[in-house]
Amino acid sequence: MTGGVAVVTGAGSGIGRAVAQGLAAAGWRLVLAGRRRAALETVAAALPGAALCVPTDVSDPAAVEALFAEAAARFGRIDLLFNNAGIFTPAARVDEVAVEDWLASVNVNLTGAFLCTRTAFRRMRTQEPRGGRIINNGSLAAHVPRPMSAPYSATKHAITGLTRATALDGRPFGIACGQIDVGNAQTEMTESFGQGARQADGTIRPEPFMQAQDVAEAVVYMAGLPLSANVLFMTVMATGMPYVGRG
Repeated sequence: MTGGVAVVTGAGSGIGRAVAQGLAAAGWRLVLAGRRRAALETVAAALPGAALCVPTDVSDPAAVEALFAEAAARFGRIDLLFNNAGIFTPAARVDEVAVEDWLASVNVNLTGAFLCTRTAFRRMRTQEPRGGRIINNGSLAAHVPRPMSAPYSATKHAITGLTRATALDGRPFGIACGQIDVGNAQTEMTESFGQGARQADGTIRPEPFMQAQDVAEAVVYMAGLPLSANVLFMTVMATGMPYVGRG
């Protein structure tokens, strides 16, 4: 699959930026999507090859359609989608979660991934030669939540269902779908975990990190498989995280 056309959402920072760099180094042609054009252009300027930057709100159906239309117009096809765009909302006990925070999380983390999947799938199904791969950025929260994280955890659990359903629907069309569940990659979003993260027993303790590049290497591996093979789920985490032990 190396050398195809890859769309990366949330590409302006963090894991998205690292994955864009890893894919470009592996020979992929890149379409970078995110809310901020300046951030996307900064990422693109550091890549070894030319990349198309398309400012996109993934929760907006028209914006998502425009993203993939522009990508196809530039490169002719879509071979890979990395569904990475996501947000955290303020920590709150489930009965104190603001409705607007719940909706914001669902709109970006879940609906955004669905809209991108829906549009990419349609193009992969009808292009010649047909087929492609979709990789969803899940989270350890897709399996075990942190305290006071109902919106984020619910959306990441739902991403697992979206991954399975897409993988099943894609079989007749040569479309593979997998999910990478990440724990404590060091990014702008997770920086505070190094000072202290809320634990299941109510304490707040610092947690170790791994590098975003470690995630990128895993995604590049998943993306580079032939479409006859698929990593359905992969977990990549900082080795010393408390996730494996009891809460």
